[in-house]
Amino acid sequence: MDDVKHLMKSHFLKYASKVILDRAIPNVIDGLKPVQRRILHTLWKMNDGKLHKVANVAGQTMAYHPHGDAPIVDAIVNLSNKGFLLDQQGNFGNIYTGDSAAAARYIETRLSAIAIETMFNPDLTETIPSYDARHQEPVCLPSKIPLLLMQGADGIAVGMSTRILPHNFVELLEAEIALLEGKEIMLYPDFITGGVMDASEYDWGRGKAKLRVKLEFPDPKTILITEICYGTTTESLIRSIDEAAKRGKIKIDSINDYTAEKVEIEVKLPRGQYAKDLVDALYAYTECEVTLHSQIVTIKDNLPWETNIYDILQLHTEKLKEYLRRELEIERDRLLEKIFEKTLERIFIENRLYKKIETVSEYDKIHSTIATSLKPYHSKLTRVPDQEDRERLLAIPIRRITLFDINKNQEEIALLQERLEVVIKELKNIKKFTINYLRGLIKKYGSEFKRRTQLKEIEQLDIRAIKTRTLKVGFDPVKGFVGTKVTAADAFECTNYDRLLIMYQDGSYTIVNVPEKQYVNKPENKAIYVGVADKTTVMNVVYRDPKTNLCFAKRFIISKFIIDKMYRFFEEGMQLELFSVEPRLSLMLHFVPKVKQKLKKIEFHMDDVLVKGVSAKGVRMSNRQVKKVTSIR
Repeated sequence: MDDVKHLMKSHFLKYASKVILDRAIPNVIDGLKPVQRRILHTLWKMNDGKLHKVANVAGQTMAYHPHGDAPIVDAIVNLSNKGFLLDQQGNFGNIYTGDSAAAARYIETRLSAIAIETMFNPDLTETIPSYDARHQEPVCLPSKIPLLLMQGADGIAVGMSTRILPHNFVELLEAEIALLEGKEIMLYPDFITGGVMDASEYDWGRGKAKLRVKLEFPDPKTILITEICYGTTTESLIRSIDEAAKRGKIKIDSINDYTAEKVEIEVKLPRGQYAKDLVDALYAYTECEVTLHSQIVTIKDNLPWETNIYDILQLHTEKLKEYLRRELEIERDRLLEKIFEKTLERIFIENRLYKKIETVSEYDKIHSTIATSLKPYHSKLTRVPDQEDRERLLAIPIRRITLFDINKNQEEIALLQERLEVVIKELKNIKKFTINYLRGLIKKYGSEFKRRTQLKEIEQLDIRAIKTRTLKVGFDPVKGFVGTKVTAADAFECTNYDRLLIMYQDGSYTIVNVPEKQYVNKPENKAIYVGVADKTTVMNVVYRDPKTNLCFAKRFIISKFIIDKMYRFFEEGMQLELFSVEPRLSLMLHFVPKVKQKLKKIEFHMDDVLVKGVSAKGVRMSNRQVKKVTSIR
């Protein structure tokens, strides 16, 4: 048993470590998860300026990634939709509606210009063998842009998770410049979906950001949503609005989604509802407002690191200086080597040193002769020539020796010397060089990455103030008007979320939203009752069959309905004798007089009638013909 426990503990730790380091949590240096890094490395090797089928890219990436093509394709689509590193052609899905991308064989991608310029340098890239040891893959790409903060990241590992919100490209680079200049900085998220954000509690990524949709009001009865919250889709937003309407939190007439390249959701309001009054309720009860919590966990030096935005940016700024210094040092060494080679070649040809080996036949003596002949010129060279240098001299063709142009050689060396002086100067002031590099990136790519999310302080919503408001509804049965702007003795109170039940003389009824002023009478058919459709009130109805003069009684509750649809509470052709919502109602049935009839009337208690559905038939009140029905108070 102890062996099994030890085995499980060992295997679980290996599994947890694998998920954390090699799958779910991004690296702080290049901001990439392993699958993303392998995709970019593959595209770099495939790069020829042309677009590649995503299916082909996924196939090539499988040489480095041991988890099949499905997660690779998903990662390519997600990485492309971030909008920074990959160009796309074809249907990569819709970040607004949540629609999925087309099949991998139909869509194409390639590295973007900014990715090619800032993400790759083989001289700076450390590599390790791939999972099958057939290839070399990068440990980390030498990213010169703070990609982790630019595109954000989400990941769930074993025992930990990360959520890093995306930030604006230009603001990040300007913040790095400010750090290099010793100035204070402040950073806030920026989302590709836009919206309005309150980041007062963001606290460098340790807190939260409140995000709202962007609303427009084409007219007082219409709300147009043109930008949605990050992490939501138009489908989930519409669903949240529908659910809020069903719960009675808001009132809407219709909602239409016209989203294509841009978000466009139209919300139409019913009578008595106005766009400006509904805004707070939309923020309170739907995905028109969301709160995004940030939890920054990343991989640093092969260990999980819980940190904040400021520390990440500071680390990347120092890393950028290091990358640029190393690139300048590499360029300096290459320039020195080129100057050495051209100078050595000029000395060898100008002084006709090749003549000294014309009669030498042995290979070793050829090298020793050249080495001896070059000794007087060592002072003109930056280092002593080695065997490889002598081999290069021996490989110079005769035609090139005879056509050698000393002036051209000197001009080339002078140009190399000029560039070398510039590189040495830049190395001495690497901070200024780094600032100029960042400003160059902003000038070149800044127009492509403008801020999309508007910064604005959002007031805390008072949910209690948004809840039910009391309305006074008047019903004028003579003129046939009902609504909040109808003055009548027969008035009652309801809330702004209630619906009104209207009962008619002919046995029909309907349910409507609370209007300001609405004419409810129909031709030759007047409304006899208007009240709140509360799904609990018991209706008492007595109706007559004109053919037999028999009367029927029924009690019912209206619990299900569709707004503005006409229903019936007794059969067509019947005549209404009495309608009441009073409890414990007692009636007097007056019979039609007949010869030798001793019983002229009887008392009838409506409580004896069972409460059923509105569509149920009434019970016969008596076998005798009824002349009239009166209530007993």
